[in-house]
Amino acid sequence: MKEGKSFDIPKQQILAAYKYVKANKGAGGVDGVNFEEFEKNIRNNLYKLWNRMSSGSYFPKAVKGVEIPKKNGKMRLLGIPTIEDRVAQMVVRRYLEPIVEPIFYDDSYGYRPNKSALDAVGVTRERCWNYPWLIEYDIVGLFDNINHEKLMRAVKLHTKEKWVLMYVERFLKAPMLMPNGEIKERNAGTPRRSLQVKLLFNRL
Repeated sequence: MKEGKSFDIPKQQILAAYKYVKANKGAGGVDGVNFEEFEKNIRNNLYKLWNRMSSGSYFPKAVKGVEIPKKNGKMRLLGIPTIEDRVAQMVVRRYLEPIVEPIFYDDSYGYRPNKSALDAVGVTRERCWNYPWLIEYDIVGLFDNINHEKLMRAVKLHTKEKWVLMYVERFLKAPMLMPNGEIKERNAGTPRRSLQVKLLFNRL
C-alpha cells in the first residue's frame, strides 16, 4: 500500500478504467465536462481521482437526470454521471466483475462482458423451433426501487474489500439533478446508466 493512503488502488487501474469509459463515449454530467475538455488536463484529472479514491475522500457528484421518450409515449429518466464518476465506477466494476461473472447464469445477457441483446435474440431464434411457448415479462420500475440495504448485503457476500463497499454505497446514494433543476436525494434505486454495479443484479 502506498504510504499515507488508506486503500491500495493502483494508478494503472484508474488509467485502464478511463480507457474503457472513453471507448463507450457518452455526454458529460452535471459539471458539463466532456471528453475533449477532460483530456486537456488528463494526467492531473486522473491523478486527482486516484489520490481521492485511494485516500477514501472521493465522493461522486450528483447524477444528471435526462428524460427520453419511450415507445408508449411516456418518459424514461436516465442518470448521466460525470466522466470522472464514470471512471470511478469502472474501477469498482473491474474489481467486482471477475468475482461475480463466473456465477452468472449462461442465459443472463444484460450488462455482461462479451454478451449483448443481439446474442439473446440469436438464442431465442434457435429455441423458438424447440418450444411451443414463450414467456415475456417486465419488472416495472426495477432499477427505480432497488433497496440499497439489500443490495449492499448482496455485494458483501462477494467481497469484504472496504473501499469497494464504501464506493458502491456512495454511488447508490449520490443525489440526482432533475431536469427541472431540483436536487433529489436518493434512498432507493439506481438511475439507469448510472451505476456499473447493475451487473450484479443479473445474479444476486
